[in-house]
Amino acid sequence: MGNNNRLRPLGAVVALALGVSALAGSAAAATTAVVAPLPLAESSPVGWASQSGGTTGGTGGTTVTVTSASQLADYASRSGSYVIKVNSTISLSSMTKVTSNKTIIGVGTAGRITGYGLNVNQANNVVIRNLTFTGSADDAINVQYSTHVWIDHNDLSNAYDGATDIKRASDYVTVSWNHYHDQNKNALLGHDDGNSSEDLGHLRVTYVHNWFDGTVQRNPRVRFGSPVHVLNNYYNGNSGYGVASTCNAGVLVEKNYFEKVEHPTVVQTGDSPEGNLRLVDNYLTGSGTAESRNASSVPNVPYSYSADSASNVKSVVTAGAGVGKI
Repeated sequence: MGNNNRLRPLGAVVALALGVSALAGSAAAATTAVVAPLPLAESSPVGWASQSGGTTGGTGGTTVTVTSASQLADYASRSGSYVIKVNSTISLSSMTKVTSNKTIIGVGTAGRITGYGLNVNQANNVVIRNLTFTGSADDAINVQYSTHVWIDHNDLSNAYDGATDIKRASDYVTVSWNHYHDQNKNALLGHDDGNSSEDLGHLRVTYVHNWFDGTVQRNPRVRFGSPVHVLNNYYNGNSGYGVASTCNAGVLVEKNYFEKVEHPTVVQTGDSPEGNLRLVDNYLTGSGTAESRNASSVPNVPYSYSADSASNVKSVVTAGAGVGKI
């Protein structure tokens, strides 16, 4: 368990509004007072994307606003640092490449990506925030051969393939405050059982404060990555499974809220060999038994963090996940 450094202002605001303490393992007293003003979201990522230099995207670079697919493709593929604001519905005709040092962020609730999604390929330092992705004919967000990526406060649904696929030696990634719904395959981590030569020692990802809302599977589905941190997520009505650890991955599943999930965690799925999984203080209601395996072999994460208590996660996440909250 991490220390008591506050890295999640939104969790604190929501918890105070609900009259509960957002701090786990501290002496903070519960209160009914609403503390304001505080930012509604982190200004930097929690977890793995904060490590080894951090993830800032296009901060400090040129800021532009785009309203068409051609504009988005142009600026997203340029060299140099850009903050790219999306202020309309943009229909893509193919997966759009995102290069290093980019922030792609929706304006209010206006930023929508349809048709296809974003491809973060061989890039470093990318932030994707506050966008609605729906109806992609491929993935909504694909990350491969890339490092320091922050996927935050998005709404993701109805992608033909995956909502957020992270693979091929990608590393130092945080996936936070996203609302996944109307989606079968959600958060794939590691694309193939035979890719150990590239993936071992990589695929370090934090999934924190996401809402897996009636999604079927891969919430996430992990190969090889260790430790992968699944912290303070809300799962409801997931008909396949919640979290899967395979291919000798090491997954720490901590203080999540599982509601009406028959298989909250599994340690084998498909044709993949088993993975390792450690359970810490999760809250289950109307759900089946969570599986674990070789818990002592799952390493601790190297970063500091402070978690919401599992029983408060549903309220915190449903209030804070998705677009329009940053």
